[in-house]
Amino acid sequence: MNKKVVVIYSGGMDSFTVLHRAIEEGFEVYALSFNYGQRHQRELDYAQRVCDKLGIPHQISDITAINGLLQGSSLTSNDIAVAEGHYSAENMKSTLVPNRNMILLSLAVGYGVSIGADQVFYGAHSGDHTIYPDCRPEFVDAMNEVTRIANFEPVEIHSPFLHQNKIDILHWGLERGLDYGDTWTCYNGRERACGKCGSCVERLEAFELNNATDPLDYE
Repeated sequence: MNKKVVVIYSGGMDSFTVLHRAIEEGFEVYALSFNYGQRHQRELDYAQRVCDKLGIPHQISDITAINGLLQGSSLTSNDIAVAEGHYSAENMKSTLVPNRNMILLSLAVGYGVSIGADQVFYGAHSGDHTIYPDCRPEFVDAMNEVTRIANFEPVEIHSPFLHQNKIDILHWGLERGLDYGDTWTCYNGRERACGKCGSCVERLEAFELNNATDPLDYE
């Protein structure tokens, strides 16, 4: 029997690629998405659609009650505009949701223990290290230390692209013919992607540097 893993699956291109990597590596995948009141909830629709297509067990956990505790980010506070520009810019720190990955990973590890999974996969990568502290290698290492203490059943937190960037992630997926039209990246939850927020800018850059065309529609 294949080993079970939980994949934190937002519906974005990074977690979409991680999901397919876990499948390729032969794991029995359980996808887990979170509705924490994020502005870009459209990503959850994409996640559900992909999991339905693949026939993968998928849970969308409604944790919107914590939204009021995670204010101060443009992704959770409606009164803060989504920053535009590249992730290298200082203003992109406004997209940092306080303690998000520690919260989501803790819930995912709990889910993993309950179903007998050995690992939790999530899509941290090197392009996030400057802006997001909870995507850095030292954070992943520390979380793994904590999970070993917190549970009798060991569940490893695994970030397969931790030392690679979004360009590398997309390259891996394109080599395998993945359809990135099945992903939503934009931080604005409008009908079409804005093309200006940090997430869109980085995505478009990744496609350009891979000599590929992004299948999403942009404003």
